Amino acid sequence: MLILRHGESEWNALGKWQGQANPPLTTKGQKQAEIAANNLNDTFNLIAASDLQRATETARIIATHQPNTDVSLHSELRERDAGPWQGLTRDEIELKHPGAISKRLWPDGYEHDETVLQRVVPILHHLASLNKKVLVIAHGGLIRALDRSIGAPDLPIPNLGGRWYQIGASITYGAQINLVSVDAEIDIE
Repeated sequence: MLILRHGESEWNALGKWQGQANPPLTTKGQKQAEIAANNLNDTFNLIAASDLQRATETARIIATHQPNTDVSLHSELRERDAGPWQGLTRDEIELKHPGAISKRLWPDGYEHDETVLQRVVPILHHLASLNKKVLVIAHGGLIRALDRSIGAPDLPIPNLGGRWYQIGASITYGAQINLVSVDAEIDIE
């Protein structure tokens, strides 16, 4: 199973923490999804996506490049709730709560890894049980929570980056993948 982060959203472009807010993709994010679809070396039978617009839109763009592939939406695949930090930039958070991010001192209402995993792991097992090759379009915080829980390297996840996972009795991690170069020049007309 490959789990990818969505394309650039309007709030990504502004540097805002999204949490479960629902901003759409930017034009750049749509083009990133097109590039990613063209760079996928695999054919998937199912694309499962978070029901948040930025993931749904990314999944639907990629699906147009995958023959006979359905897109299913799942609220369980949403990004973590960022609580009162939702809509703030990193600088705004740092100004109000110096050092909180680096020390992982999350505010009330912030969804911790354990809670994210309680909703994500069952849906991943369900999707794996379908005996299909599954692509999941989700969110960076979700992927990082999963990675930390299974001992994968805790690395930033760029837009249209992610990781391969083997979902069985336990979850094991495979190669990290970036389908769109961070330095890619994306022509937006």
